[in-house]
Amino acid sequence: MTLTFIGHGYVGLVTAAVFADLGNKVWVIGHTPKKIENLKKGIMPIFEPGLEELVKTNIKAERLFFTTDYSPAIGESKVVFIAVGTPTTKTGDADLSTVLEVAEKIGKNISNYTVIATKSTVPVGTYKKIRQLIEEVKPKDSEFDIASVPEFLREGSAISDTFSPDRIVIGTDSPRAKDVLVDLHKPIRSRFVLTDLATAELIKYASNSFLAMKISFANSIAKLSELSRANGLQALSAVGMDKRIGSFFLSPGAGYGGSCFPKDVRALITIAKDYDYSFSLLEEVERINDRARRDIVLKARKMLEDIRGKTIAVLGLAFKPNTDDMRDAPSIDIIELLRKDGAKVKTYDPQAEENARRIIKDVIFSKDPYDAAKGADLVIILTEWNEFKEMNLKKLKEVLKTPRIIDARNVFEPEKLKRLGFEYIGVGR
Repeated sequence: MTLTFIGHGYVGLVTAAVFADLGNKVWVIGHTPKKIENLKKGIMPIFEPGLEELVKTNIKAERLFFTTDYSPAIGESKVVFIAVGTPTTKTGDADLSTVLEVAEKIGKNISNYTVIATKSTVPVGTYKKIRQLIEEVKPKDSEFDIASVPEFLREGSAISDTFSPDRIVIGTDSPRAKDVLVDLHKPIRSRFVLTDLATAELIKYASNSFLAMKISFANSIAKLSELSRANGLQALSAVGMDKRIGSFFLSPGAGYGGSCFPKDVRALITIAKDYDYSFSLLEEVERINDRARRDIVLKARKMLEDIRGKTIAVLGLAFKPNTDDMRDAPSIDIIELLRKDGAKVKTYDPQAEENARRIIKDVIFSKDPYDAAKGADLVIILTEWNEFKEMNLKKLKEVLKTPRIIDARNVFEPEKLKRLGFEYIGVGR
């Protein structure tokens, strides 16, 4: 089958590469000529383990193609996926301007029967806007159906998540489109959820918001444990053993970030308001997440007494390991608060420095964790990279001015750090 993906971010590029690897001819359309030319050479715009190798393999096999031109790709494709960003507006709504812009371009270029499927995370009812827009601009003799096929990949494990998803959601009111999409996804062994368009659009928001809620719950239990001198990690571990709950996303820390959870929680709150429903549960999830970030700074204030003039090494900038994604990363807010308190901040991240430089100003970017820690009064671990887990702690202690660690991701065993002479604070410990 011939497919087109509009967008070459985490969702578009990863999913396109996977479907090409499954034997389809796949076009990827972007709007930035330089990025498209780089992709043709196998140069990735993002870091994702295994992605570069997968893309290069399928370019060489002549199954994966990159272009800025809609006309040849859309015209020959049976399915066109919209996989562009839907960032949050100032009001909390999802910004649909790019989705609608590419939908219009798709509509003008379809020729034969085409299934137009949205992978972008969009509010319930967006399919109506897309359908109406395409009806207005499409050639008279062309046919199309609309579908929603939300993605559930995790950055850092996006390829395996796409090859082996927990479920494949296909939302459409067209039996013909359903048959096409089921046939396309058959090589991917998973459970199918075949539903209507509105439900498919809601499922993505509901899934991400529930996971964000679990993280905020874990941070609330961690906070209560610190105040009551209970073992929060042990409590959460026991809670996660209940098969009705599960242990995933029950790890406390500096809060959630990334391209999905923050914007999807905000968007679902706003969607609910459009229907005169106050989603107060998710509003509190947001507040708890903000407090989790501030709590890391409060721990630094407690440990250092006076932050002004102190040097703090922040290890980890990306919102999670195995990605270079800085979108809504907790490190951004935490570093800003530290700097407002008068701290000098040195940082290190194995992959995210280039993206971080565009967002975080007036910090020192270091070549490795020891360089960042050299002469520092405190180290804060904000991303649980394996590189940090495997650090030579004796060497780390030698380069620090004072051996203090705030472990915002509970990477280390507290007793081991204390035996080595570190002053240590974790989360929920």
